[in-house]
Amino acid sequence: MNFSRRSLLAGAAALPAIPSMLKAAPAGAADDLKLGVATYSLRKLPFLQAVKAIQELKVRYAKLKLEMHLPYDSTPDKVREAKKVLDDAGIILVGSGNTNLQKKDEGDIRQKFEFNKALGVQVMTCAPTAETLPIVERMVKEYDIKVAIHNHGPEDKHFPAPSDALKLIKNMDPRMGVCMDAGHTSRTGVDIVKATRECGARLYDVDVKDLGDAMVGRSQCDVGDGVLPIAGLLKLLKQQMNYQHVVMLEYEINADNPLPGMHRSFAYMRGVLAGLKA
Repeated sequence: MNFSRRSLLAGAAALPAIPSMLKAAPAGAADDLKLGVATYSLRKLPFLQAVKAIQELKVRYAKLKLEMHLPYDSTPDKVREAKKVLDDAGIILVGSGNTNLQKKDEGDIRQKFEFNKALGVQVMTCAPTAETLPIVERMVKEYDIKVAIHNHGPEDKHFPAPSDALKLIKNMDPRMGVCMDAGHTSRTGVDIVKATRECGARLYDVDVKDLGDAMVGRSQCDVGDGVLPIAGLLKLLKQQMNYQHVVMLEYEINADNPLPGMHRSFAYMRGVLAGLKA
C-alpha cells in the first residue's frame, strides 16, 4: 500500500468516520455519490459470476459491458432472464457500454438502442464518430435514452478527451452527453478535475481508474495508489457539481483476479467520501 498517498488524501479527513466505514452499506447515505462497477472490470467472468462479484463488492449499481456479459444478439428471453438475475441480486442496471457506434448504419445503431431500451438502460456509454452523431441524436430522441460519449485518450482519433465531444454536441439534444474516463483523460495531458468541471450538465458517466504515471496507460494501479487526483474528483462531483449519475470503477488490470484490487479501490473511494462527510 502506498501509505502516504492514501493517508494524506483520504485517511486524515476520514479518521473520525472509521467506525461507520467498517460496515459499508451497499447504497450509502442518500447524499453520497453513487458508486458502481463497470463490468468490463470483470470481463473474464461469466455473467452470473460477475453478478456475484458485484454483490461481494457491496455495490448496488452496474454498467454492463454488453458484448461480454449480454451480447447484442441475445434473445428477448435472455434479456428478461438477465434483468431478473440483476433484480434478484439487488443490482440496479443504470448503464451499458462502452458500445461502438462508429459504423454509419442507421439500422445497426437502431438495433443497439432497441436492445438497451428493452434492458432498461438509462445511460448508454458509446463511441460514435462525428459522422454518426446525427444518427445517434435521432435515436436518443426516439428512445429517450441518454448517451455518454466515451473518450479513449491520445490514441482515439475521434474523441481523445471529453472536451472533444463537448465541442460537437453543445447544440444537440441535452440527452447527448459525455463519459469522463479518468485514466484516458489524464493521458491527454489535462487535469481530470478541470476536465470534469467543464463537462457540466452533460456529464452522464464517470469511469474511475488510477495511474502510477499520469501519462502512461500501462501504469494503471489500484485506485488511491497512483497519482491521479481521485479525492479532488470525488469532492468536485459531490460538493460542487451535485452529480446525480454513477461513478463507475473501471478496473482494467489483474483481469484473472480483479476482486482484491477492486475491494481496495472501493475502500479508498468510500474512505474519501466518508472523510468529505465528516
